[in-house]
Amino acid sequence: MDIVITYVNGQDPEWQSDYVNCVGKRALTKRYRDWGTLPYLLRGIEECMPFVEKVFLVVARESQIPAWINHDIVHIVFHQDIIPPQCLPTFNSTAIEMFMHKIEGLSEEFIYFNDDFFPLMPCQPTDFFREGRAAASMKYHLFTFKNLFRVQTKRSDRFARKAAGVSSKFFYVRPQHTCAPMLRSVCAELYEKSGSTILATVTPVRTRRNCNQYVFTDYAFFTGRTFQQRISNKHISLSIATPQKLEESIVHPTRKLACINDVNMQEEKFQRLYACLHSAFQTRYPNKSRFEL
Repeated sequence: MDIVITYVNGQDPEWQSDYVNCVGKRALTKRYRDWGTLPYLLRGIEECMPFVEKVFLVVARESQIPAWINHDIVHIVFHQDIIPPQCLPTFNSTAIEMFMHKIEGLSEEFIYFNDDFFPLMPCQPTDFFREGRAAASMKYHLFTFKNLFRVQTKRSDRFARKAAGVSSKFFYVRPQHTCAPMLRSVCAELYEKSGSTILATVTPVRTRRNCNQYVFTDYAFFTGRTFQQRISNKHISLSIATPQKLEESIVHPTRKLACINDVNMQEEKFQRLYACLHSAFQTRYPNKSRFEL
């Protein structure tokens, strides 16, 4: 199986210029903040997921590729390689997610990682796939509370139900918030059925009309190509995590993966947590991986 990672460095001047030219203002949201932890994600893959065959890094442009990346090992994918020209440029991860299955050379079984997910303990292939099916742990929700992510999740549910021929319910499903095991053929099947509708949801920045990658997991679920299993994952919100707890979660993990969720914060707190995060990860993963020069 392969891994696909979407990555953005919001400090890149060329990327910032693209953003201003497209959106008309600077990108100030935390969504584009780079914590510099991509090397540790790759070290975690090498140590904890040795069964992974290829790693694809999806970026907007050449200037987004970290200088330390080993191009002989990491497969670089530019947005223009998979996303139709009429949808570019995009600074919207939910838009990029609609086209990951179009990556050339991608295996049937692949796992989608945002760059804030980290393997911390040994994993097994069966944690993610079994007998041609993808792991999925679905929860049922009634309300969106006008939260943009929940609105997109409900929209993805409705979209997937329609494509699968399943009637809508008063609730909507939401997969576990962790890395996403995905089947390329299932993604391609949904896109083949509903490509024009998917394209209509794509926008340069996040809006209420977007779907997210859950649309593919939902479609696999509704068509019987998932199996019920929670992935061992710890969610760590930087809004409440103390440096001590953050370090403990990384150096002495109790779950196989961790999601370290960024939040809006003052610069002083950012710098303090940044130093703590790097110190903890350097303790956990002191050696370079084959993905690094």
